Amino acid sequence: MKTTVGAVAEMVGGRLLRGGVGHELTNFAALDQADASCVSFFGNPKYRDQLERTRAGLVLVPEADLKAEHAGALVVVANPILAFDLIVRAYGTLPPPFVPGISSGAFVDTEAVVNPAEVAIAPNASVLRGARIGKGTRIGAGAVVGEGVVIGEDCVIGPNVTICQGCLVGDRVILHPGVVIGADGFGFEFVEGRHRKIEQLGIVRIGNDVEIGASTTVDRARFGETVIGEGSKIDNQVQIGHNCLIGKHCIIVAQTGISGSTRIGDYVVLAAQSGVAGHLTIADRVTLGGRSGVISSIEEPGGTYFGYPARPFKEDRREAMRVKQLGNLMKRVRHLEARLGDAGE
Repeated sequence: MKTTVGAVAEMVGGRLLRGGVGHELTNFAALDQADASCVSFFGNPKYRDQLERTRAGLVLVPEADLKAEHAGALVVVANPILAFDLIVRAYGTLPPPFVPGISSGAFVDTEAVVNPAEVAIAPNASVLRGARIGKGTRIGAGAVVGEGVVIGEDCVIGPNVTICQGCLVGDRVILHPGVVIGADGFGFEFVEGRHRKIEQLGIVRIGNDVEIGASTTVDRARFGETVIGEGSKIDNQVQIGHNCLIGKHCIIVAQTGISGSTRIGDYVVLAAQSGVAGHLTIADRVTLGGRSGVISSIEEPGGTYFGYPARPFKEDRREAMRVKQLGNLMKRVRHLEARLGDAGE
């Protein structure tokens, strides 16, 4: 990267508030790691102290922060996070360009529908009988596309991804390394002292513009479909059980687990390490705090829930405050008991 303050301001459509247009920039970094050669951004009030102390050569700030006390250049933009993303896309380490073709080390069944001029299949990938892969899609090294799988256009299927038989993947879907789509759901019936396997014969359907992080598993349905709705983004190491229905544009953060047959509405946020029991419903636009556990349905749209069992935010905070006060309360009780005992003597 080699550019100037003026060039960056023009690239992001920003307004230079302070600093020289010719100052050279050669890198980008977080506020607390940047030096005079770096572009940085201020996109979260939590980091205001870092904004005041940063040594960055240029900081992208929103209109509300024109008075920021920062020694370097300031460029005002509508959204610093998106503006910084433009810079990273221009100068960062990008994935290799799309080059259509099937590696000689890949296996593509003769009954798969694959156009070598329109898709890219890396070494050691396998595309099995009846699979269909859309135009512009990449299949990473070691990935397995099972029998009858349908993948839409412009998808990125990362290395060592497995998409099991019959599953359906929309357009512009990104599956990061190690994702498993359509493994058997966890279904057993205890009969005569043994756990008898219940066959899982449904599929997984993934909507357009979904992104799923590394090592996440989405189980196939016992019957029918497990569904990941359009635009939803799922972090690394998430478990989604069989027959779950995840709505549109949800955010599901790392190490969250959702048990089978649960319905998650649209625009729901499940923070890290949260858990949802099976056969429940979470309404649209609900936010679940980190490490919270849902053991009964949340039917009211909107609202933020915390704790175990998950409760509305204000209720959970009140309960936490009461717990913190228990120590002092016990001391007062013991003191009163002692006084009463002394008075009785």
